[in-house]
Amino acid sequence: MSNILIIYSSVHGQTRKICEYLEQQLEAVGNTVTASSIDDVPDLAVFDKVILGASIRNGKHNPSVYEFISHNRVMLEQKVTSFFSVNLVARKPAKNTVETNPYTKAFLEKTDWRPTLLKVVAGNIDYQGYGAMDRNIIRFIMWITKGPTDANTKIEYTDWAKVETYAQEFHAL
Repeated sequence: MSNILIIYSSVHGQTRKICEYLEQQLEAVGNTVTASSIDDVPDLAVFDKVILGASIRNGKHNPSVYEFISHNRVMLEQKVTSFFSVNLVARKPAKNTVETNPYTKAFLEKTDWRPTLLKVVAGNIDYQGYGAMDRNIIRFIMWITKGPTDANTKIEYTDWAKVETYAQEFHAL
C-alpha cells in the first residue's frame, strides 16, 4: 500500500470535503493518507503519491496552487501524482471532463507540471454561506451560465460516485 498526501486549496469548504472523502476511500483499501491545506504542507519526501485538489474562485485557481507546484515541481515529478479542479462549470455534462472543462484547460496552459492523473469535479452552491460580495459575483456568473440565481439556493453538484471511481483509479496507479 502507499503513503499518500492529499493537499487541498479550498475557499468555501467543498474541495476540503472532497479530499476528506478521498482520504476515507483510500484508507479503506489500506493506504496511509495525510490530508493538508496547501498553506501547511508537510515534507513531500515521505510520501509515495500526492493528490492536489483546488477550487475555482472568481474564475481562477488560487495563486498559491501555482506557487506550490513551482516550488515542488521536481519532487512532484518523481512521484505518482494527481490534480483535480473543483468548479461549478463541471455541473454541465459538456464541461465535466478534463478535455472539455475550461478551468482544467487553463490550468494545463499555466503550468508545465503534468500529473499522472487529472480530474474535474463539480462543486456546490450555498449562497447563504457566502459573504455578500462572493454571493453576488457567483449569482452573476450563474445568471450568465444559466445556473440557479435564487439567493436561497443550496445545491451540491459533486458526483460522489465519480469521486469514488477517482479514488479507485488513483489507488490503482
